[in-house]
Amino acid sequence: MAGQIENLVSEAESKMKRALDALRKDLATVRTGRANPALVEHLLVDYYGTMMPLNQLASISVPEARLLAVQPWDRQAIPVVEKTILQANLGLNPSNDGTLIRIPIPPLTDQRRQELVKMVYKRVEEGRVSVRNTRRDSLDQARNLKKNKEVSEDDERRCTDRLQKLTDDYIQKFNEVGQVKEKELIEG
Repeated sequence: MAGQIENLVSEAESKMKRALDALRKDLATVRTGRANPALVEHLLVDYYGTMMPLNQLASISVPEARLLAVQPWDRQAIPVVEKTILQANLGLNPSNDGTLIRIPIPPLTDQRRQELVKMVYKRVEEGRVSVRNTRRDSLDQARNLKKNKEVSEDDERRCTDRLQKLTDDYIQKFNEVGQVKEKELIEG
């Protein structure tokens, strides 16, 4: 009986962890004024008729704090990669020397920083909502188990307490991720 509750709680924790990982990955693509390969590595490049992520076509490095270097393994792909970066509407202006694409990262304006902070908190809130929805779904499952007499009332109560603690912990983690990203944006 308690095994069902354990499975329910561990499944909920797994979903919450995936939501947190997704937020971290999502926020890595937000431009902070510092060079970060995550800004461009997800861009899809039309490589001989096949859409491929940039990180599968080139090495992406950070030679300086405000500079990305993209070196396609196929030199013929340089113009296509450069065009893709320009069309991504990231506010970046790449230039190439025939073998390497350099992408200077311009500093952010204060207004743009505030817009990005708002966007970050919107994404953090979406993550928190996802965590609360996971808790709600798990609580519904626990109630159904109790209603069908598969678990005791005490087991259901323990499950509720554990799910609430788990939810509180993950909401705190989401808040911390948002605060770290906000600090990166403000300090630029």
